[in-house]
Amino acid sequence: MGLDWKPLNKPKKGMENEFKNLFEILDGRKKTKLSFFDKILGKKSYNETEVQNRFFEISTTPYETLNAPRVGFDTKATEWAKQNFENRTDKALHDEAHVFRGKFLDDCEKIMGPELYNEAYSSKLAEEAIDYGNRILSLANTYAKENNLEHLRNVRNPPDADEFSPESLVHILYSSAKWVKWWGERGHGYEAYF
Repeated sequence: MGLDWKPLNKPKKGMENEFKNLFEILDGRKKTKLSFFDKILGKKSYNETEVQNRFFEISTTPYETLNAPRVGFDTKATEWAKQNFENRTDKALHDEAHVFRGKFLDDCEKIMGPELYNEAYSSKLAEEAIDYGNRILSLANTYAKENNLEHLRNVRNPPDADEFSPESLVHILYSSAKWVKWWGERGHGYEAYF
């Protein structure tokens, strides 16, 4: 399977603290405190589904940020999906254009070092994502300069080169840094899914 980064929802205005608390609880960073849920959910007991539902209730999805047509909500998108799904040869495949294939970072593990590389496997809130993206970008700039590849900083498509070539590796670093920063600057962190 490997690592994928999926944009997280972002907090609705005025709900930032509660969003962060719920994220940290759902992510396992923070132990659950009953008094927190007494105040937020208004009852003495809770389950993970209720906590997740509250998290989604106080947040905005990446699709809403993109203002993207959604299957099941928008007629044109639903019709498009039905038509395209019927024509697919492998109906089991499901790819989302807004997800970053973090598995590519495996090729960059030696360049990144263990700390920066391992951090790719932890979900992040927007501020954390921006910081992580900046650190990857700094590394990409250094590596690009060392290999005379600064021109790849703004190249969108992968270079026509071996996957372990400096050209490919710097492209992966730049692409991952830009993806993380783009979402983070719009208030979305990411979920590390593996």
